[in-house]
Amino acid sequence: MTTNATGQRRPALFSDGFDLGRLLLQGRAFFALIAIIVVFSVLSPNYLTVSNLLTMSSHVAVYAILAVGMLLVILNGGIDLSVGSTLGFSGVIAGFLMQGVPIGGVTLYPSLWVVVVLSCGMGAFIGLINGVLVARFRVAPFVATLGMLYVVRGVGLLMTNGLTYNNLAGDPALGNTGFDWLGFNRLFGLPIGVLVMIIVGIVVSLLLNRTVFGRWLYASGGNERAAELSGVPVKRVKVRVYVLSGLFAAIAGLILSSELTSASPTAGNSYELTAIAAVVIGGAALSGGIGNVRGTLLGAFVIGFLSDGLVIIGVSSYWQTVFTGAVIVLAVLLNSVQYTGKPRRSGGGRSDDQSTPTTPSPTSDAQAPAGAVPEKTRG
Repeated sequence: MTTNATGQRRPALFSDGFDLGRLLLQGRAFFALIAIIVVFSVLSPNYLTVSNLLTMSSHVAVYAILAVGMLLVILNGGIDLSVGSTLGFSGVIAGFLMQGVPIGGVTLYPSLWVVVVLSCGMGAFIGLINGVLVARFRVAPFVATLGMLYVVRGVGLLMTNGLTYNNLAGDPALGNTGFDWLGFNRLFGLPIGVLVMIIVGIVVSLLLNRTVFGRWLYASGGNERAAELSGVPVKRVKVRVYVLSGLFAAIAGLILSSELTSASPTAGNSYELTAIAAVVIGGAALSGGIGNVRGTLLGAFVIGFLSDGLVIIGVSSYWQTVFTGAVIVLAVLLNSVQYTGKPRRSGGGRSDDQSTPTTPSPTSDAQAPAGAVPEKTRG
């Protein structure tokens, strides 16, 4: 370890000037994606084509939207294991509404936009429950969201009796058509799912970097106690990130159900692990306070392009699982190398010195403005 002018420690592996190792480590998701594209383009002439890239991107969009919501939770120092179940349940809600809702002997057929709003609202409500459990009742995020995973999945199975809604096309005479528009139509030559992913990425990036809420989120994720003493509404931030995570999971579920032209309560099984993997590959710290949207999107593309590439060249699904798991383990290892030894600072960074108190001093953190966070914590 080395010491800078202010006495703070930093990894000896890196210097203040240009460092190839640091460049490769911080840009690992980008370089991994380039390597994947090059390798599979050599192995298959059909891989690097416009049509195939758009198809793979539409698959990635589901992972990416889910992962962006997971990023917000992880930045806050939590975890959300219920996003996969929420994804499947939002599709079930949409399928249930598309079949018609019997009320008092009359069957109502809501329009597409009503279906989308209600499905997204249900996802946000599930996130609200998670947020209240974690923030207000201090239930461990792992336990709270794991319980919601089973609850939501079970409710979906009860609603469908374990079956799948296969007819989501609607009926023109009833005015409830257009659900397949999300999964199959294109605007400006891009699939709707990819456009939604781009919009979500831009909005969340602006939210994190240009708003007070973003500064609060980085601060509370890096050092919750210091952020609370600085005036950050820690509990409110925690509830909001879970609500947003549930909302994005519902959006991803609608896109997936539209692409599959069916809604199943078991859809999205293990997707929560894929979302976590995308966030980790993108360089976010699981302890919170460090990460960004750009890295998360790159992580989602790494997983999606790798999986589709293995399918194209005919690799067994069992080996696909092995390769994907190896990539995740390598990403976690590189995260450990990157962040080990960084000092914990007010509102953000991390420290390996457990003897250093995290309570802010009267001349630093206690006098910092509400929501203040060092620029370094933005990952």
